[in-house]
Amino acid sequence: MMRIPLILLFSLLTAPAAAQDATSFPSRPIRIIVPFPAGGPTDIDARILAQRMSEDFKQPVIVENRPGGNTAIGAQVVAKAEPDGYVLLAAMDTTLVMNPATATAPLSYDPFRDFATITLTAKNTSLLTVRAADGPKSVAELIARARQSPGKLNYGAGIITTRLAGYLFARSAGIQVQMIPYKGSADVVAGLLSGSVDFIVDGVAASLPLIKAGRLRALAKLNRRPLSALPDVPPLADAAGLPDLADMSSWIGLVAPAGTPKPVIDKIAHEVAMIQADPKVADRLEKAGITATTSTPAEFDAFFRAEARRWTEVFRESGIKLE
Repeated sequence: MMRIPLILLFSLLTAPAAAQDATSFPSRPIRIIVPFPAGGPTDIDARILAQRMSEDFKQPVIVENRPGGNTAIGAQVVAKAEPDGYVLLAAMDTTLVMNPATATAPLSYDPFRDFATITLTAKNTSLLTVRAADGPKSVAELIARARQSPGKLNYGAGIITTRLAGYLFARSAGIQVQMIPYKGSADVVAGLLSGSVDFIVDGVAASLPLIKAGRLRALAKLNRRPLSALPDVPPLADAAGLPDLADMSSWIGLVAPAGTPKPVIDKIAHEVAMIQADPKVADRLEKAGITATTSTPAEFDAFFRAEARRWTEVFRESGIKLE
């Protein structure tokens, strides 16, 4: 009797299964784990995607909020899930880049080994903002004030991405400023309004109503993407006269457990690309200060690994201590 080599037998058994997975997927509900409380940018993005995916796939797509551990709790849930595409993680830069860059102890998940990247879904725009009443009217004026009083000005920021963005701005501009850490955007904005800090680096959502009301002034945005809510705000690199200052933003993407069949990954990526290309979806996200975007799985993988290398180096240089 002819013997079939084990490796060939394995490929014969698994190849049809993978193809069948992609053809029949999804055949039951999908869960998207959001490692934040409801209401934030990641949650908003995930719920918009879930609604449309459910309609197109004819299966429930459920958003499950699992906050805690600086996103590690939700990430661990997905890292340990079956690799079949039915449990996904809405991962921010915090999860895949900043946690490993800043960890002082082993993480409960490995972002480089535990996940299969699917696609970027959105990028968030952050602003450099001051008080309208007594703040500078331009980034150049802010830099001038900082140079006149070295070490006297301070800035507020919440997540590590914006804390490091403020550090990179100060380093590039050659100014000495103090960083005041806050736990979230609401506290960051409150600190600016109360006069506790001279400027802030933070996302659009919390500041936008106060900017529109004339209480705050946005001096620059930290990337070059269009921002329809504030079309006249210039990129920080241009406003500061620092052409080498790279774009900085937080971002959101979808990942699955490592080992999820590639045809399933590709099917989800294709679905998300179609959703994000819808002008109505893009408009809904834009109003929340989120720019819809997509990528191939390979592009997302290369992007987040490059970001990890970049921000690990910046964090080490900054000397910033996390509470």
